[in-house]
Amino acid sequence: MRGPGTWWRGKSTPAKVETYTRLSFHFFALVEVLTIALPVTGEAGPELGGWLMLAVCAHAVVCALIVSRAVDWVCGRREQPVRLLVTLGALTAAVAATALAVVQYGPKGDGVDTAAGTVFSVVMFFGVGIMALAVHGRRRLCAVVAGFAAGAGLFVLLISGSALAALVIALISLLGSGSFAFVAVFSVWLLKAVYELDEARETRARLAVAEERLRFGRDLHDVMGRNLAVIALKSELAVQLARRGRPEAVEQMIEVQRIAQESQREVRDVVRGYREADLGVELTGAQGVLTAAGIACEVTGEAAGLPVEVQSALAWVVREATTNVLRHGNAERCAVGVRVSEGRVVLTVENDGAAGASDGGGGSGLTGLRERLAAVDGTLEAGRVDEGVFRLVAEVPLTGAGVREVTV
Repeated sequence: MRGPGTWWRGKSTPAKVETYTRLSFHFFALVEVLTIALPVTGEAGPELGGWLMLAVCAHAVVCALIVSRAVDWVCGRREQPVRLLVTLGALTAAVAATALAVVQYGPKGDGVDTAAGTVFSVVMFFGVGIMALAVHGRRRLCAVVAGFAAGAGLFVLLISGSALAALVIALISLLGSGSFAFVAVFSVWLLKAVYELDEARETRARLAVAEERLRFGRDLHDVMGRNLAVIALKSELAVQLARRGRPEAVEQMIEVQRIAQESQREVRDVVRGYREADLGVELTGAQGVLTAAGIACEVTGEAAGLPVEVQSALAWVVREATTNVLRHGNAERCAVGVRVSEGRVVLTVENDGAAGASDGGGGSGLTGLRERLAAVDGTLEAGRVDEGVFRLVAEVPLTGAGVREVTV
């Protein structure tokens, strides 16, 4: 049975930030109801307090809707909620104006004035702050904040005739709503930055794969391009000699056969990655790439003294495992270890990414690694060993070799 902890750990880092942002601003709406709407009833009386409570509750509901739609808009999942923004703006202005009117014309008493003043402040601050989530551009945002502050000051001036009171209300509105608007803008910026960083990490992983494919293409072109050109020339020469009845044509075709066989061997070497990869270089590169991606990576063991064939096979395992952690996982920690146990070299890659159990896609990935290891009588095991922990273990037989356990 999945618990709340599993639900949270199963989310990617951008999804966690998005969920935190949603819950934080929804909490503002809840605070508006629990700490403002309910106490107002007791302070202002059942009739007036009831109307104020209904107004604040309606305002809180619209704020909660704006939060959901605005975050979706920021993440590019829906259009800007313009109609809801207009609705929230009109409702904020109406409730705030009603609260100010209650202070001026309503029942006298410190309790009523306090309740009405609290309603005005909270509705104004929360309303403008949450509207900032769905407002694009600093100029428009500043215009919204300044407009509500100026409107509040002008309304107080009209109903009270006091320029000082109007100025005080305008300044309070400007500072309060401006502060909440800044929090909203910062939250939006942070959410966008996290998604952009995650997209950049995926792009970097795709570029690494594309670079490897380009390298493979260049190697294959170097092998086949040169040899095919020689085969074409010698075949043409053999044809000319054969037409003239020259015995050298047989020698030329034998040479074509030899070059073709050599080409087959070189192509197999390229496809199988026989151009040896260096395990030490791959371990250092994996640690650097994962650390740059914000994943704490610890590498233990060293590759010195291992046979070239063993290093090559295990280097491909490290490369593929690193790519899978970057592309398919949501890891915060990754541990890579190399050791010798009972005549076998054991490479272990373990990460805490909940999605790290991907096969790398298609028939490649783990299947391709097993084929590489099989060429040196090695084995590969991969799977979840604990909740949210994925482990990959590659073993290659080794006779009379040793590895010193160190921490990089």
